[in-house]
Amino acid sequence: MFSSFLKTLPQISIFHNPSSPASVRALAMLRSALSAPYPPDKQDAPPLQFNLEIVERTPPTPDQIKTIMSYLQPKGSENPQYSAILSAHASAPGFSEQPQTAAAISNLVARNPEALKWPLVVDWHGGRASVGDVDGVKTILEALRQRRDGGVKDDVNRPTGWFS
Repeated sequence: MFSSFLKTLPQISIFHNPSSPASVRALAMLRSALSAPYPPDKQDAPPLQFNLEIVERTPPTPDQIKTIMSYLQPKGSENPQYSAILSAHASAPGFSEQPQTAAAISNLVARNPEALKWPLVVDWHGGRASVGDVDGVKTILEALRQRRDGGVKDDVNRPTGWFS
């Protein structure tokens, strides 16, 4: 009876740069998933439900970068590979000059937005992130669809007892 109180909408953030074609496509895909049937080829499917936060031209904070890196790195890996979120743009630092801390990455991107692979899309509740491509966004949306359609159980720790 009260289990509906435990459900929360997933929180999706997109760190968006309007000058990046991939970022523009990713944002359009996220907005479409909220307002049109998802998946798009099933016209009787409802739209996905999630909170979308659009962070335009602002890099993630150092704490957000640490969390994003934990979503991106393989299980059991201890050292985050910050190069995964840095672009190959000519103004970005070379491999030997790349920052090695989350704070340094955040500072670099604040000074030089072209140093980041745009977009950064993060599913904070699902522990997923996509950097620099639309395919990763499709993966995040598919995971949300599976959760909506009952293919994946919620990870919420529900109390057991009389009402469960």
